[in-house]
Amino acid sequence: MEGGAGLSNPRTVEEVFRDFKGRRAAIVKALTSDVGEFYQQCDPEKENLCLYGLPNEQWEVNLPAEEVPPELPEPALGINFARDGLSEKEWLSLVAIHSDTWLLSVSFYFGSRFAFDKADRKRLFDMINGVPTIFEVVTGNMKKQTKEKSSAANRNGNLSKSDSKVISSDGKNSKAMQANNEEDGSEEEDEDEHGETLCGACGDGDGTGTDDFWICCDVCEVWFHGKCVKITPARAEHIKQYKCPACSNKRARP
Repeated sequence: MEGGAGLSNPRTVEEVFRDFKGRRAAIVKALTSDVGEFYQQCDPEKENLCLYGLPNEQWEVNLPAEEVPPELPEPALGINFARDGLSEKEWLSLVAIHSDTWLLSVSFYFGSRFAFDKADRKRLFDMINGVPTIFEVVTGNMKKQTKEKSSAANRNGNLSKSDSKVISSDGKNSKAMQANNEEDGSEEEDEDEHGETLCGACGDGDGTGTDDFWICCDVCEVWFHGKCVKITPARAEHIKQYKCPACSNKRARP
């Protein structure tokens, strides 16, 4: 697709949020697990390029839309020109900030187009605000939030990093180390206060599938769905120290 942001036609708050999450997941993938390919495609010798996140969770680097005004709001133009003038970390952070802004503009474009009222706009914003920003994922700024949630979960016997860095979707440790489930009662208030743990890549909470599992980055202590960072339970068993894609790419490219 040349010059387009991925056509979609969501009409309800839930549909717009689903569109937002698909586009967000695509951009997170480009800036983390697919960062090598993304870096190569952003050649400063090429024309003005944009990073598009599509509703189907696929991303692409392409020229901007030719029509004026475009069908949808356009992402930041010319991201490739700044690539070699900044460290990789700074450049990715800059792209992440502009991408967060673009995602909001697309979502509220749909809100205006389909005449969302004040209550719907607030509900949409609250849903979006409940998901970590791309900037937070790429820079590891979720660390403080995740530590707070992990602390609350540890008091309730869930997601205990001291037990293991990998858990399955039913809360059982995949390395057969049993969590402490003795404390409950009044501790439920802490759990409600901090909410569920969110995946640092897709932003979703605890999975419900029997084969879903989580892995925690030993650097930033952010939790991820294994499928989001391409780590299987079998592979995780042989990882002594796991680094998420963002932490693995926190060094300047020579």
